[in-house]
Amino acid sequence: MFCLNDTMRYYLCPGRTDMRKGISSLCGVVHGKMKSDVRNGDVFIFIGSGRRLMKLLHAEDGGMVMYVKRLEAGRFKLPEYDESTRSYPMEWRDLVVMVEGIQESPELRLRRLRAQRREYVV
Repeated sequence: MFCLNDTMRYYLCPGRTDMRKGISSLCGVVHGKMKSDVRNGDVFIFIGSGRRLMKLLHAEDGGMVMYVKRLEAGRFKLPEYDESTRSYPMEWRDLVVMVEGIQESPELRLRRLRAQRREYVV
């Protein structure tokens, strides 16, 4: 299940990623481009060229997990690049801020669509 939390390290892959890639291909990107190993427990984040699609890759006990988020409105805002790690080191709160489009002042919040939820009457 969904087991990402604030005790993990998060790395955003530099540049744009081909979002047609699956788990195996993204593992290759982590190894080749980021010089890291997916099995170390870190979470690797990939953003498509339009900055509307995000994939997170993470190794759990028992196998690899990939989470996908596609924005219907707005774009993901990227953090600053760290040359020494060849990535965008992030913390849990940085990922939440990026996914939710949160800005320092509430009136500047990035545009996101609200999910349509149906109410069921029993």
